[in-house]
Amino acid sequence: MTKYELIITEKPNASKKVAEALADGKLVKKALDGIPYFIVEHQGKEIVVGCAVGHLYGLAEKEKTKGFSYPVFDIEWVPNYEVSKDAAFTKKYLDALKKLSKDADKVTVATDYDVEGEVIGLNVIRYACKRKDARRMKFSTLTREDLREAYEKASPKLDWGQAEAGETRHFLDFYYGINLSRALTKAIKQAGMFKILSTGRVQGPALKIVADREREIKAFKPVPFWQLELDGKVKSGSLTAWHEQDKFWEKAKVDVVFEKVKDERKGVVKEVKQEQFRQLPPFPFDLTSLQTEAYRLFGINPKQTLELAQELYVNGWISYPRTSSQQLPPNIGFAKILKQLGKQKEYAELTKMLLEKSKLEPHNGKKTDPAHPAIYPTGVEPKVDEKLGKIYDLIVKRFFATFGEPAVRETVTAKVDVKSEIFVAKGTRTIAANWHVFYAPYVRLEEEELPQMRNGEDVQVKKIVLHADETKPPKRYTPASLIKELEKRNLGTKATRAEIVETLKRRNYVTGEAIQVTDLGMETIAILEKYSPEILDEELTRHFELDMESIREGKKHEPEILDEARHVLTALLKKFATKEKEVGEELKKTFTETRAAMTTVGKCPSCAPGQLILRTGKFGRFIACDKYPECKTTFKLPAGGLVEVTPKICEHCKFPVVKMIKKGKRPQEVCINLDCPSKRVPDVVEKPCEKCQEGKMILRKSIYGGFLACNRFPKCRNIARLPKKDTPDKG
Repeated sequence: MTKYELIITEKPNASKKVAEALADGKLVKKALDGIPYFIVEHQGKEIVVGCAVGHLYGLAEKEKTKGFSYPVFDIEWVPNYEVSKDAAFTKKYLDALKKLSKDADKVTVATDYDVEGEVIGLNVIRYACKRKDARRMKFSTLTREDLREAYEKASPKLDWGQAEAGETRHFLDFYYGINLSRALTKAIKQAGMFKILSTGRVQGPALKIVADREREIKAFKPVPFWQLELDGKVKSGSLTAWHEQDKFWEKAKVDVVFEKVKDERKGVVKEVKQEQFRQLPPFPFDLTSLQTEAYRLFGINPKQTLELAQELYVNGWISYPRTSSQQLPPNIGFAKILKQLGKQKEYAELTKMLLEKSKLEPHNGKKTDPAHPAIYPTGVEPKVDEKLGKIYDLIVKRFFATFGEPAVRETVTAKVDVKSEIFVAKGTRTIAANWHVFYAPYVRLEEEELPQMRNGEDVQVKKIVLHADETKPPKRYTPASLIKELEKRNLGTKATRAEIVETLKRRNYVTGEAIQVTDLGMETIAILEKYSPEILDEELTRHFELDMESIREGKKHEPEILDEARHVLTALLKKFATKEKEVGEELKKTFTETRAAMTTVGKCPSCAPGQLILRTGKFGRFIACDKYPECKTTFKLPAGGLVEVTPKICEHCKFPVVKMIKKGKRPQEVCINLDCPSKRVPDVVEKPCEKCQEGKMILRKSIYGGFLACNRFPKCRNIARLPKKDTPDKG
């Protein structure tokens, strides 16, 4: 076989994009054991484009230790399929790259240009291709123009600073994850309970942040205060004003003022002040600001926003989303992108307005990223569904808005004198929308315009109201505000913070969109604070994050950072081992109580002392009375989705209500009683099964209500909805 250059991409989609971009002629698609690769000719040279599928290698112990002994530091990279059943599919991709690299005289890495992409490329090069180095393509979009330029300007070497920083992060996370998790698991095992527990370098500090907020909320003691509101009218309209003191903290003082003015029906405008201010355009999106804005506007959680943005990127519609930059450099070609976007009907008018400007200059922020600019649209017209479309439109509009002129807003403040007590009315309006036009409909500003007033004008007082209120506790974190807090504290990375939040939820440490720490989460934090506070030390975590940045910049190197980590962990674990028994006993107590709370559905409707409990048996999940075998009450549960207990009782039949959670669907609260009056079904006439032609479609019941199913189940799995009650069955 003739010699060729092998280009390695991170995902199958990217390999197709790279091949299409570099092909001077026909694109040839082939496969090795079902794994696609492409052959193209570029400038007279043959190029083969193959792909990984994310990480093909993972870390594992060199020699498997028995049980849950620790510390573990002797680790190595091994193929992922050897350490995880879920990664079995990666073997074919790895085998394909090994075969493709054998006859290649040159190898080029074209994985995502970031820390993770560099580690993926590095491992494939040294373990699959058996080489010490490779050429490196660097690009921020998967457009033809950018990929061709990245190929022509490819670096002769890997980005070793980035690769070393990435590998160090993997080693650190593995050190912390395996050792701390084993320490916790071994402790609870010593107490006579087997439960795999896990924590990590960033997960522990992240949970402590949320737990500290929860404690603030629980410890909060509201303080009463009072406010005075004036409802009045001038010639040009109505107005609302509040006493200039705003909050009165002493009831006696507000009573004196209220007694003085409550029956007064006349006031005078004492002063009217107008102030205009410029509201600067927003900065371009980095990943965190995109995630927080998508959550604010659409309620899309940060992890899903990243997944949607990644999909937009791999299709060539936006630039690389895992960036911490808020800057758009001129070399991306602002006018070129705007002209492309202008071909999309919905953006034609806005792009025309921007292209008429004498100078295109974005309002860049201070945050930078050595690898990628801020997120921007490429101009390539996308084919998107509703959710993808929302994220795409938000990115396009944000890109537009950064080029807009500052908006001009005006604040009007009017002071109203009522018997020498001053009430203040405020209004704000937009004088010149400017960048608001480009970011519509995502600009959310209060517009409250005051009526025209002049000094000395009489005010007709309709009423003055005394309001009693109290101070509110701090707000709980949302997934978006928590990743923003993690970024602020330099914990985790732009790409991992959303996953940390999801991990805390999966492990039942936190729950809800307004993130609340569960009893399990609070007790776990309390135990670790008591016996091993170092596990929760965010200062140590932040210290290592800064070290990895130093590695990337060439100021430090992997061996010294890992040596320090081993030293820190050894001391921490030695101290933990002396408290292992106490930690285990407290963890056991916590898990026993938590498990009972999480599995107790409610009172048994058949026997007075019994409690309904979530169970798992030979045929799946179900709900049963804990007084079995005396009480044989059971309720069926669907095979798929998660089940959460709730304190609610069905208003129709007084049976307990559970929450069913299915991926990609809104959680649904349902009564466990299959015969609940709320689930009444119409009379159904049995019909032949359209799918198998042998069975009959008969009525079945589930927790969600009735449905039709073939009586030959499981041989035939045909199901159908019931006809609507007011619709006659035409069958």
